[in-house]
Amino acid sequence: MKPSENLKIVIGGGGLVGSLLGILLGRRGFKVEIFEKRSDMRQASIGAGRSINLALANRGIAPLIRAGVMDDVRQMILPMEGRMIHDLKGEARFQAYGQKPDEVIYSVSRLDLNKLLITKAEETGNVTFRFDREVTDVNGNDKFFLSRSRDGGMSRVDFDLLIGTDGAGSQVREAVLSQKGSVENKMPLDHGYKELQIPAGPRGEFVLDPKALHIWPRGEFMMIALPNPDKTFTGTLFFPQKGEVSFEALITENKVEAFFKEVFPDIKDLVPDLAKSFLNSPTGQLGTIKCFPWSLENSVLLMGDAAHAIVPFQGQGMNCGFEDCGAFDELLQKEINLESLFQKFEEFRKPNADAIADLALENYIEMRSKVIDPRFIIKKKMEFQLENLFPEVFIPRYSRVMFHHTPYKDAKALGEIQDDILEQLFDDFVKLDKIPFEKAKQLVLTKLSK
Repeated sequence: MKPSENLKIVIGGGGLVGSLLGILLGRRGFKVEIFEKRSDMRQASIGAGRSINLALANRGIAPLIRAGVMDDVRQMILPMEGRMIHDLKGEARFQAYGQKPDEVIYSVSRLDLNKLLITKAEETGNVTFRFDREVTDVNGNDKFFLSRSRDGGMSRVDFDLLIGTDGAGSQVREAVLSQKGSVENKMPLDHGYKELQIPAGPRGEFVLDPKALHIWPRGEFMMIALPNPDKTFTGTLFFPQKGEVSFEALITENKVEAFFKEVFPDIKDLVPDLAKSFLNSPTGQLGTIKCFPWSLENSVLLMGDAAHAIVPFQGQGMNCGFEDCGAFDELLQKEINLESLFQKFEEFRKPNADAIADLALENYIEMRSKVIDPRFIIKKKMEFQLENLFPEVFIPRYSRVMFHHTPYKDAKALGEIQDDILEQLFDDFVKLDKIPFEKAKQLVLTKLSK
């Protein structure tokens, strides 16, 4: 498809995905309006608990390069080479993500990145943002929606193509799923999250290793911390919503102080006025959304969390949404009409979005408990040895997801096969302290070389 003055493109939602998509479309010469219900974040302050850091990986970097903004993004990211696991005794152990120098992920502020993408979209000269304007009451058949302003005023907006990037609570998704035969599966997680800011040290230094994603795994819950360029860390507690040990139970300063003293003693010393900060921080909600279709007629399409919201434990929510943008931009060059573009986009992205949703849920269990399991640690060593022995065939699942561009569904399927290989080699590895080459070769060639 080529830009046309007669094609009115509207994006509902000016978050990370909507802004990046705006850049890609604007650079191709398409005129785009982006409606965002929030105020311009470059001018308005964002409330506490809304600045959660994100992990940028290769899948997200590729579309940023495609959009010509990665050089600017590099100024605001910090590399993390692995996990730093903190136990109850206050001792820390490092687990590398990979074996190669470039196998790192990057900590980035959601807010700072979103601000940059909004500015870069406007700089194309083809993208206009409509802040404080919410998309609602979408009529895909007649190609219009109502835009609600902050004061409650409503106005009609006509479009030829509406792309919904308006998040997990998408109004655009409601319109798409109103059609016959649609399916929506909302799976709220019974855990939520709170943010706690860890300031820089007295001399303006990092108080934790800035080259790691820090994890305090505690079985049924965990705390993580990601570094920021200003030498602070953004900490996030992922915790049950209800129960004896839960957000519901930690409702007084004394209870918060006692809990952290017992469960996260080293965090207690890093966060000033911890109890007050904890109680004042809003509790965020977590959940998974799977739905289909992602499009309506030839006029409405869903992307990002609007189509496939996932929990954050594989660090792929943003990366998957950015990958949507790259895939759409690539198809835009090839397809001659919206019907064909929508069909191919859904066929390619839907199975992969479902796969990463499942992997993200699995990774929560890994992060909060398995990372301290001796069997898990041994299998990680085995993965690296097998990768060294068979580098073209055996790539650890985590590496496939974070450092490669293997489709998510293939990474998931191959990961299951590889885990079976690890299980079959486990006892031999423990006895020999190395991979039995001939047995491994037979298993790898039989199960993976197809």
